[in-house]
Amino acid sequence: MNDPHPFEDPQQLRMLLVALHYAGDGAWEHDPDAAELLAFATTKYASLAVKHHLDPAEAASAAWDVMRTRAARIADDPWAVITHSVALNLFYEERARGLLCGADQVRSEDVADFHDAERISDRDTNIADYHPSFWSLDDVSEIEAPPAPDPDDEEPQDEPTNAFVALDTAVHAFVELGWPRPAARMALECIAARLIRTGSKHSTFESLRRDRSIRCQLDIDQDSWVSVLHAVLGHENPDLGRTAAGRGILQRLLIGERLDELFLVGRIAEAIATAAPVPTESIHA
Repeated sequence: MNDPHPFEDPQQLRMLLVALHYAGDGAWEHDPDAAELLAFATTKYASLAVKHHLDPAEAASAAWDVMRTRAARIADDPWAVITHSVALNLFYEERARGLLCGADQVRSEDVADFHDAERISDRDTNIADYHPSFWSLDDVSEIEAPPAPDPDDEEPQDEPTNAFVALDTAVHAFVELGWPRPAARMALECIAARLIRTGSKHSTFESLRRDRSIRCQLDIDQDSWVSVLHAVLGHENPDLGRTAAGRGILQRLLIGERLDELFLVGRIAEAIATAAPVPTESIHA
């Protein structure tokens, strides 16, 4: 087993730091023990620097800064003081590089909740599909739609239902299952608008699944929101694509299914009813 390095002894390190302090700043440049100490510190903190995606030389520089302080010279264990300070410096430097700002700004401001800067090209999904700053929902409240079909009407339809009727029928179904009408209309219109913009059921599902703003306005949890998306858009599993669960209630209404046929298969009605939010005045039709 190799003998421990002399600088690992706290007492010997403290004596060297005191000697270098009283010898003046020039001692750190010309004293061979100072050069050996910095080389030892570079090796000692190299793995910590790599952990923070930084060069070992930056860890050595941070160690040199704290070695020259009074706190390191008078500490019972100078290495404990040095290691703690180096770890903090490397953490702040890594956060500063991720946030594209200075380390002093990271130290002085509350940026704990900020994420690192990202390039638009870093994501496979178009930024407009997941960032609320780029959303614009069409106001269809003043557009007159044909009346919703009577659920008790057993007459078969001769042609597919148009989109307005399908949407109103879906809202009616949600209300029947315990949803407040403003919340039901908001949820379904947001889903329909996103589906029109993306042109893909899968992209719409993935975009809305990560959308916290709509879910927060509806005051429902993540699992309930995913259940609603599955019910409206259909399950994303390709093996279910030709089944009722895979089509979703909007598509099934558009191809002519009646309201009383929507919930004959699976537990769609139970999922929608379970996800129903508590009525709130903050949701407007």
